[in-house]
Amino acid sequence: MNPFSSGTRLRDMIRVIRACKTAAEERAVVRKECASIRAAISENDQDYRHRNLAKLMFIHMLGYPTHFGQMECLKLIASPGFPEKRIGYLGLMLLLDERQEVLMLVTNSIKQDLNHTNQYIVGLALCALGNICSAEMARDLAPEVERLLQFRDPNIRKKAALCSIRIIKKVPDLAENFINPAASLLKEKHHGVLLTGVQLCTDMCNVSSEAHEHFKKKCIDGLVKVLKDLTNSPYAPEYDISGISDPFLHIRLLKLLRVLGQGDADASDIMNDILAQVATKTESNKNAGNAILYQCVVTIMSIEDNGGLRVLAVNILGRFLSSRDNNIRYVALNMLMKAIALDSQAVQRHRVTILECVKDSDASIRKRALELIYLLVNENNVKSLTKELIDYLEVTDPDFKEDLTAKICSIVEKFSPEKLWYIDQMLKVLSEAGNCVKDDVWHALIVVITNAPNLHGYTVRSLYKAVQTAGDQETLVRVAVWCIGEYGELLVSNTGVLDVEDPITVTEADALDVVETAIGNPSSDLTTRAMCLVASLKLSSHFPSCSKRVSDIVRHHKGSLVLELQQRAIEFNSIIEKHGKIRSTLVERMPVLDEATFSGRRAGSMPPSVSTSQGALPKIPNGVAKPTSAPLVDLLDFSSDDIPVPGGSGGDFLQDLLGVDISPSISQVTSGTQKSGTDVLLDLLSIGTPPAQNPSTLDILLPSQDIKSPVDVLTKLASPSPSAQTSTPVGSSSMLDLLDDFGTTLSLPETNGPTYPAIIAFESSSLKVTFNFSKEPGNPQTTLIEARFTNKSPNVYSNFVFQAAVPKFLQLHLDPASSNTLPANSNDSITQKLRVSNSQHGKKSLVMRLRINYKVNDKDVLEEGQINNFPRDL
Repeated sequence: MNPFSSGTRLRDMIRVIRACKTAAEERAVVRKECASIRAAISENDQDYRHRNLAKLMFIHMLGYPTHFGQMECLKLIASPGFPEKRIGYLGLMLLLDERQEVLMLVTNSIKQDLNHTNQYIVGLALCALGNICSAEMARDLAPEVERLLQFRDPNIRKKAALCSIRIIKKVPDLAENFINPAASLLKEKHHGVLLTGVQLCTDMCNVSSEAHEHFKKKCIDGLVKVLKDLTNSPYAPEYDISGISDPFLHIRLLKLLRVLGQGDADASDIMNDILAQVATKTESNKNAGNAILYQCVVTIMSIEDNGGLRVLAVNILGRFLSSRDNNIRYVALNMLMKAIALDSQAVQRHRVTILECVKDSDASIRKRALELIYLLVNENNVKSLTKELIDYLEVTDPDFKEDLTAKICSIVEKFSPEKLWYIDQMLKVLSEAGNCVKDDVWHALIVVITNAPNLHGYTVRSLYKAVQTAGDQETLVRVAVWCIGEYGELLVSNTGVLDVEDPITVTEADALDVVETAIGNPSSDLTTRAMCLVASLKLSSHFPSCSKRVSDIVRHHKGSLVLELQQRAIEFNSIIEKHGKIRSTLVERMPVLDEATFSGRRAGSMPPSVSTSQGALPKIPNGVAKPTSAPLVDLLDFSSDDIPVPGGSGGDFLQDLLGVDISPSISQVTSGTQKSGTDVLLDLLSIGTPPAQNPSTLDILLPSQDIKSPVDVLTKLASPSPSAQTSTPVGSSSMLDLLDDFGTTLSLPETNGPTYPAIIAFESSSLKVTFNFSKEPGNPQTTLIEARFTNKSPNVYSNFVFQAAVPKFLQLHLDPASSNTLPANSNDSITQKLRVSNSQHGKKSLVMRLRINYKVNDKDVLEEGQINNFPRDL
């Protein structure tokens, strides 16, 4: 017989395919077989149609395309005989899925089979519908499936329940039609039907609130009775697994009770007794029993329950942790992490067992146990748990050391009771796993050390001893080198010895040896060697006897191939040889670092895309930081912390110099600030970069726009006719030459661009923000905005801060605000200038989010909003 004819049996084709030695040979066999099947299909061969479809299913499972045989499935399903229908439905489930349009052609055949007198054919139709049912088929066939839920045969009822689950998932609106039939299934005695009925009710509760309420009111008592009978049932061979009667039904019932009991105290109270009974009577020496106990624990933790039952559940999880099965211990650790939020005290009782799991040989259990220990740490047990973890750090696997180190550092930083204990624990971690410590951790350690002046001596001595035994830990070396450079004299003089430490003798040469060894270590990276150079320079000032050694170290690195080290060495060598008088001043001890500021930087409290006028100096109004361009103010310290940055221009320069008030209307047009002694110095010496004045400021007094310098202003003031056009005389430049050493003056900007209407950018019941716009000539991408803030309430706003954020295609610069106090009842306003550059000018409009903080009646208020009504031409 031809091995590739339609009459070839399925087993013969399988035998030929399995005998192929190469993939190419297999493809050739499949290709010939598919050609034979196509020929039979085209000839409408009815005798071997079922055999050809069986072959196609096997070829499909091998991964070859079989779409040409899909219509054969429909023909077999339409056949009257059971064997043909069985192959047809099997092919339908394998070769088609719910996304294919061909499936719509089989809907009528399935509907006829659902009403068939042969229950086995009905079962085939239900099975196929439950596997590939689409939303359209679900709507068409739902009435037949609903009717079959009350069929006389239990197998049909079971299949109908499973098919109903698929229908309500595809079309949740149909769930209400299945409420009463599903509730009747919960009274079944047949375990198979009961199991599928419970699953149907569970899924209906998830998709329909109406079904959830119905089952909660009318079915909980019945479910509790079924579970009680199942728990106390005698031995039944047909349902028994490892001595437990039908654990699958146990678990399904517990899941349904969990869904019904969540958030309902009355429903939870009804099921408390049976849950306690299941938790105490179920044996845990078999896997089936452990599955039931775990599901019981999950249910107890999910429902509204008193503390006693939850303690029982946590104790069950504690027993799981003592199991030899890694899977049981892993799920117990997972569940305990959720239980901490509900009853942390009950979980704390199993702390010792959990700590043993941290030392387990299984990596997944170690990591999960470490996360759980981290959640268990508090102020009362931090010392004992940290000691255990650090002891284990000495013997742990290298793969686990990094995770363990990160958790220990986080615990020590978060729950440290005192700085001495914090420093001791961090030094232990650095000594054991310094190479696993991240940069921000040892940075934080240095910040804490600088803030503990009474522990400087103790810390530098402890680091000196630690680096002698653990010099291979680079992070430890960095912290030790930094502290020796800062507090080396305390190390040599044994200053501030505590009772808990043993005195040691360290010479100046010994202290420098640590730095020299670290900088000469080939494994030291650039950061470590750069810190060593800085430390050696500081030691040359602290220890004059070691100056020659330090000079040799510095000169040695002048020829370094690393640019950073070379540059530092050349600069330090210049300090040593040419600037010895100021060396001690240059290498003074670092000031105390602010812990709060460092913590804020680590937390990243302000996103990088937000531009704000709020600075780091709290004394300055509205958060305006000291300008770097005002060194004279800082030098003389005329209470500059309390004075805003002056807003003068070239015209203000002459105004202050001559004492002439040339712009009486400035205070009405722009947000000018009050003058003081420091403003006079700034204007006189032309220091800083004052913000540009509004061009309309002088227009009120001077009609002409041709104003090029302060001398022009003075000339116009001296002119008999203010409206006359006067050019700058040549001799008048001597006034500028006289003051030229103090800096150049700024000319007032000219504005010839278009005008834009003002907008109300933000308005609430208590605050109004108005934006006025202008453009710089020849720079259409940049928009100048004057923001005016008005207080509509009867209360004064203090500590007023305006912040703004823009998308990436915009750049935003905020000038200081005119004040940080906003008067009440719209009596006055605060103004602030903004500069926005639009890289997509002409393509995208401006958009901005704003945030305003202020205090009213000693309460912080935050207002936020988004501005989308900018003029389109901006």
